[in-house]
Amino acid sequence: MGYVQSWHLNSPENLAQKLPNLVELYLHSNNIVVVPEAIGSLVKLQCLDLSDNALEIVCPEIGRLRALRHLRLANNQLQFLPPEVGDLKELQTLDISTNRLLSLPERLHLCLSLQYLTVDRNRLRCVPRHLCHLPSLNELSMAGNRLAFLPLDLGRSRELQYVYVDNNIHLKGLPSYLYNKVIGCSGCGAPIQVSEVKLLSFSSGQLTVFLPAEVKAIGTENDHVLPLQELAMRSLHHTYHSFLKDLNFLSPISLPRSLLELLHCPLGHCHRCSEPMFTIVYPKLFPLRETPMAGLHQGRTPVSFVAYCCSAQCLQTFDLLS
Repeated sequence: MGYVQSWHLNSPENLAQKLPNLVELYLHSNNIVVVPEAIGSLVKLQCLDLSDNALEIVCPEIGRLRALRHLRLANNQLQFLPPEVGDLKELQTLDISTNRLLSLPERLHLCLSLQYLTVDRNRLRCVPRHLCHLPSLNELSMAGNRLAFLPLDLGRSRELQYVYVDNNIHLKGLPSYLYNKVIGCSGCGAPIQVSEVKLLSFSSGQLTVFLPAEVKAIGTENDHVLPLQELAMRSLHHTYHSFLKDLNFLSPISLPRSLLELLHCPLGHCHRCSEPMFTIVYPKLFPLRETPMAGLHQGRTPVSFVAYCCSAQCLQTFDLLS
């Protein structure tokens, strides 16, 4: 096993020749600004620690580290991650906390081995719904960001057991899939004027939650007829996904790009019957302080669980505690 505690990045480019069997590389706290492209030559590397530096860019060549299992980039100045991070199929731990990230790459959901994802103290306003597809993700921490909503399917995976969203002051709604899981949500749900956040919102009594930007309409118990576009999308998805198993059959010419992407990755699945949803949701609020979980949160949190349903019927019959 190779171990390097302090390595200067003006080293020669032929890293693979000098350190062909390097497995662990620790470069934390070295005031590093740029990582050379040669990092991609360390094909046996399993652990890379670049935390507590001054990094502004992670080079795309990092995607060549196909054996990498642990990547730590905390406490830097990163504003984005390269899409090539999605090529790290063996990656189990990713820590990118305390940076300046405005978004996460959607290709992150291709890291099929990812178990622990930490993105605390960044500037995230949304989380890609594709992250809900990570099959091995067990712990997700997004505390101290600017989130106002979470993906509808977050928590649908049985593997995901720990979710921390503390100190996202605009966040008022947690998908009901997260009920009975370990949740950190202190410092969420601060009073705010709806007009201050340009998102679709849903109110029930004195409670208001914001919905993902992709949601086009909100249904109620009295809306028994689905919009035509939603019916068409569900029919297409059922036909091509259930029978042909190949949504690539549809060319980009067949549908607008935005709708084609929705077919591949729906807004979410009904929390009552698992029907995919594409443009409209039927939400139902359950204040956390009124659930058996209130004691775990000192009973004071203004956050609510939100059941996102596919129809008026599912909305009426959904029971959070069943």
